[in-house]
Amino acid sequence: MKFLVTGGAGFIGSHLCERLVRDGHDVVVLDDLSTGSFQNVEPLEGKPNFRFVLGSVCDHAVVDSLTVDSDFVVHLAAAVGVQTIMTKPVQSLITNIGGTEAALEAASRHSKPILIASSSEVYGKSAKVPFAEDEDVLLGATAKIRWSYAYAKAVDECLAIAYAHEGRAKPVIARFFNTTGPRQTGRYGMVLPSFVDAALKNQPLRVHGDGQQSRCFGHVRDVVESIVRLMQASNAIGQVYNIGNDEEISILNLAKKVCAATGSTSEIVMIPYDQAYGVGFEDMQRRVPRVSKLEAAIGFRPRTSLDQIIADVIAEKRSVRV
Repeated sequence: MKFLVTGGAGFIGSHLCERLVRDGHDVVVLDDLSTGSFQNVEPLEGKPNFRFVLGSVCDHAVVDSLTVDSDFVVHLAAAVGVQTIMTKPVQSLITNIGGTEAALEAASRHSKPILIASSSEVYGKSAKVPFAEDEDVLLGATAKIRWSYAYAKAVDECLAIAYAHEGRAKPVIARFFNTTGPRQTGRYGMVLPSFVDAALKNQPLRVHGDGQQSRCFGHVRDVVESIVRLMQASNAIGQVYNIGNDEEISILNLAKKVCAATGSTSEIVMIPYDQAYGVGFEDMQRRVPRVSKLEAAIGFRPRTSLDQIIADVIAEKRSVRV
């Protein structure tokens, strides 16, 4: 098949492209490298079934021209990371909503199936854990910039479902929970690579708030497997699926695990949210997915243990430092 992957030079996107190319598919990546890196896909350059296009997913003409020649569109392009959302909220909203609009419009015009990347952020401050795809969500006040990403992703989902409802497109929506693994950067506030980087340098690990907020971390390899299977599942069209691991850990305990796994002498420092992100910042206390719907649809769910994920990230960071 021929795949168009927007945001394909990003963390998840580059791993997906490697998988698709390895499986013998033709892959075209569209990325403006605002948060992605060409280095992520550089090993694929020169392969006859891979092409990189530098450009914005908000450029309707470019997206349309690349969609024409594809069999399937994977829309991963987005502004990512809490720090990006807090410092560049206007550009983030434009990218996250406008890019999805462009991708869906082109997929609709040329009758191409499309996978839309969403986020566990859409659950907001919901307290009913684990989070299920059909449960109500509870988002914070629109005046708090922190929630703008969640609102944008919710709009993306609604737009995709509306296209499906009108019979104008065949979207599948993937709600990614915290995905990590080799190649992820801590540059945009991603917690595990940030902790590992600091621990390997014996520098302080900065834990926000009281550290009791908990998350579940899925290996990027498992997430890519889930994406590939969802794209092959005809019964997934018009549906929303959580993609994540349900092994829960507090951020403070994650920091302790990283220190132990690296043998680091790093201090763990607690940083108030106001100091990290500004006055009035709100966080989600728990973020745990229910993955039964995903497993029922594709016969698979992310299961790689957190200890193995940490080991893989440490191994990659150490190899880069050598």
